[in-house]
Formats: sequence, structure tokens, C-alpha cells
Amino acid sequence: MKAVVYRGARDLGIEDREPVPPGPGQVRIEVAYTGICGTDLHIYHGDMDARVGDSAIIGHEMSGRIAAVGPDTTGWTIGAPVTVLPTRPCGKCAACQRGHSHVCHAMNFLGIDSPGAMQSYWTVPAELVLPLPEDLPLDHAALVEPVAVAVHDVRRGKVTADDQVVVVGGGPVGALIAVVAQGRGARVLLVEPDPFRREVAAGIGIEAVDPGATDVVALVDERTNGAGADIAFEVSGSAGGVTTAVDVLTTRGRLVMVAIHPRPREVNLHRFFWRELELLGARLYQRDDMVEAIRLVASGAIPAQQLISRVEPVEAAGAAFTALEGGGVMKVLLDLREVGK
Repeated sequence: MKAVVYRGARDLGIEDREPVPPGPGQVRIEVAYTGICGTDLHIYHGDMDARVGDSAIIGHEMSGRIAAVGPDTTGWTIGAPVTVLPTRPCGKCAACQRGHSHVCHAMNFLGIDSPGAMQSYWTVPAELVLPLPEDLPLDHAALVEPVAVAVHDVRRGKVTADDQVVVVGGGPVGALIAVVAQGRGARVLLVEPDPFRREVAAGIGIEAVDPGATDVVALVDERTNGAGADIAFEVSGSAGGVTTAVDVLTTRGRLVMVAIHPRPREVNLHRFFWRELELLGARLYQRDDMVEAIRLVASGAIPAQQLISRVEPVEAAGAAFTALEGGGVMKVLLDLREVGK
């Protein structure tokens, strides 16, 4: 089979490897599509070498079909469409003991801490596998994991109907947060400097503004009679994004921190004091979030086709990563179908 292997910063290889036979409690999945996300880009840039070993197979956003079932593994049919919950908590740490296993202190994140989905055949614990509807296109199903991120983030923000929501950052996760929040009846404003991303947002029914040409705080104040936004999501990973997300919030508003900030940021803590704001972290997701994400993608509530900018063969993985970091795209998928047959 073919596998995308991380060899070091900005160095990906395509290697021939033998599929791993499924053991007890495991299944082997014939991977159809694998998405490239921001975490994969961090790996590609060499920022996660402390966790990702040399010659590691990366990737965790995926769809595929059951290809083989290990001994004493029941409940799965060969050919069934599936996706994978790529988080395996330890079950012993303080987070797990308190019922927060999705932020386990010793998390085994598949595609980072152990082999991931950018391979023709992926052997995983059956307990991490979720079934997909038969009529759900597998390229659309590769978006389930990032949709689960958005579902979890919106739940963390406690978004309800008629809330004024500001999403700062219009990449794939920001756009998905906007879609999920708007689906709950919220009034959503997306803040994004890139014209391509704003155009994609407009095409899926999300209002997007350029922070370089619009006074975002003044606009939100105008629309809320000076009150401000109920919830802001910081998805840009920029210092300016943090400032905007804080400044738009109403009294007792909630800021959900979604982006991975590589360095500490200055934050206007006086505004937190003055308006009694809340800051909420949002790191991963839970199984229920994945189940809800499958429902949203399958129902058509998520405009999957409009969000998939490019689908590349696995042999073009390097070009796919370069395209994603260069901008002008939203979701980029690797097509692993028929590879090795």
C-alpha cells in the first residue's frame, strides 16, 4: 500500500508499506479520502517533532470502508462506510477521571502520536470507528472530523437562537463554526481578510467582512444597539484576531478560543474585568460531537461540496500541502481510492 510519511520539516515521502493485519478488537479500513488540516500543517512545518516521530504516517480527517475485521471483533461488515474518532484517551489521568477524556493529559491522537489516515489501509481499534450512512458521498464524509470540531466549539460557546455571534477567522474551521452557529438560529458575522475565503463564505450564506476595510466593533455595536456580541470565536491564531474577539463582546459575553496560538498574546484583561467576560478553551471534541457531525453532513446542513477546494491523488501530497499553506483554497483532500490495487 501507499503511505504519506513525514520525514522532517517540509519533507513528505510516499512509501510502499505492508498493511497492518487487524488484531483482536481492531478493524482495517480501506481509506477513501483524507483531509489536510491546520494540525497537519503544523506537523509539516516541523512544529510538532516532539510528538511526531521520523517516518510517521500522519492525517486524521478521513472516510473509508471496512476492509478486514480482527479476531473477536463483532458488529462490522466488510464494505461498510465508516470514519474514525482519532482520539484515544488514557482513562487514568485527572481529566479522564473527571469525565473529560477528550482533553486527556496523555492523549494518543491518531495521526500525531500513532499512525494516521494518510495510507491506503489503516488498522485502528474498532471502538474508535463510527458508521456512516450508505448514501453519504465519501469525499463529503471526510469533513466529519472538522465539523465535529465546530460542533464542539459551538456547544462550548452555548450558542442559541438570536445570539449575535462573531467568528474571527474564515478558514475551514471558522467557516464551519459559522455554519453550525447559524444553523442554531444565531446571527453570524465572519471576520476574514482573505477575499477568496470571504467569497466562499458568501457562497454558503455566511456574511463575511474584511477587517482591513470595516470597523468590526462599530459594525457589531450598530447591529446590537451598542450592546456587542454575545459570543465571539477566535479562529485566526493572530494577535489582531484576539483583540477583535475581545472588543466585540457584550457584558458577560463569551470568548471561545479555538485557534492554536504559537506564542503568548496580550489580552485586554481590564475589559474582562469591566464587562465580566468569560474565556473558554475549545480543544477537541467528544464522541457525541462526531455523531452530530455525521448527521449534519449527511443531512446537507454542511455545504461540503462548496468547502472542498481541491482533491489530489496521494502521490501529490506535497503539492497538496503547499497549496493549502499558500492560500486560495479551503479544504484539500487526498484521494487514496484504488491505490495499491
